[in-house]
Amino acid sequence: MFHQAIQHGIRAERIEKRLGGHAVLRGVDLDVRPGEILSILGSSGSGKSTLLRCLNLLTVPDRGDIWVDGEKLAIRAASRQGGHPCVTDHRQVRRIRASMGMVFQNFNLWPHKTALENVTEGPVLVKGIQCDAAADRGHHYLAKVGLSDKADAYPRHLSGGQQQRVAIARALAMEPSILLFDEPTSALDPELVGEVLRVMTALAKEGRMMVIVTHELAFAREISTRVAFMHQGRIEEERPPSEFFATPASSRLRSFLASHR
Repeated sequence: MFHQAIQHGIRAERIEKRLGGHAVLRGVDLDVRPGEILSILGSSGSGKSTLLRCLNLLTVPDRGDIWVDGEKLAIRAASRQGGHPCVTDHRQVRRIRASMGMVFQNFNLWPHKTALENVTEGPVLVKGIQCDAAADRGHHYLAKVGLSDKADAYPRHLSGGQQQRVAIARALAMEPSILLFDEPTSALDPELVGEVLRVMTALAKEGRMMVIVTHELAFAREISTRVAFMHQGRIEEERPPSEFFATPASSRLRSFLASHR
């Protein structure tokens, strides 16, 4: 358990979440500091994606505390009698979410908007940036993910890999302090995975703070500063990648790694 909120980065303490009567998260602690890249591995149903969604309150945890850059998020816990958890300061949540870029499994692009419009909508509507300045920013980040020539293309005219790179550009355009990736390659055909991982690797080399839920073990080994293994709603093991992959401590992690070779 942690005893003092970090001033820069993200921290979660004792996070619990039940969904449909099932305990998905069972007291998870997490600590990520600027420049760190934490990859989270685990079997389907281990709670990885739910944990990620709890960090920016897309899913409100039943219990536990979350700090972002030293600021404690205002969460009312679920009651023991079955009451639902909720946020108590919606303005704070909107502000905090604007500092945490989220990239989803299935892109979540607006189908009726061009790539540039998808990327610029957040800066205009959430941060109040003027349209011309937002367009300049959008072109910059589309170029960063290698899609300068796709600014006017609609999602239906883009491959899955290109759509995911637009989604990454959309997250970057908010200029967040932390990037959250929820299995960003799981919806892609195998031949398209590499182009997304190359963009993420470039971002990692810039020293960005990132939390990545992924099933790409070689990628996690290459770019992470730490790797965590989740099992049945808990983080069972968390170590630097050189130790995590070479000398796993738990039998469940050893079995998981063996099954993914």
